[in-house]
Amino acid sequence: MMSKIARGLLVALPMVAVSVAADEPPSSQNVPYKVIDGYKVDAFTMTGFRTWRAGACDRCHGANQEGLVGPSLVNSLKTLTKDEFVKTVRDGRQEKGMISFASNETVMANIAALYAYLKGRSHGAITRARVEPMAGAGS
Repeated sequence: MMSKIARGLLVALPMVAVSVAADEPPSSQNVPYKVIDGYKVDAFTMTGFRTWRAGACDRCHGANQEGLVGPSLVNSLKTLTKDEFVKTVRDGRQEKGMISFASNETVMANIAALYAYLKGRSHGAITRARVEPMAGAGS
């Protein structure tokens, strides 16, 4: 007969494993960015960083994407799908103070790259908010 502690462990351990797995970044085959050393990124992801800067997103979401008056994107991108991200950026969330970027040509033309950059930050693969191009990735 199993003790209450042993039964509790049998129930809890699978939940812990699922929780830890959810926090780990997906395999490199499933991500929209490429990064080396935590801050050297491919040209596509570099475009996302530049779009972040051009859109002045840091005014609300903070220079490190960890939130100011707007929420932490490092946390939000853990659960937001790409479609939800695009809809939010395009349409805004007026009730929460998020403006629409639908008329911002730079942001809309590079929204997939912006998503890639922020997803890398959210996954923890991109460890610095300010990134640099990896060798041969363009500048």
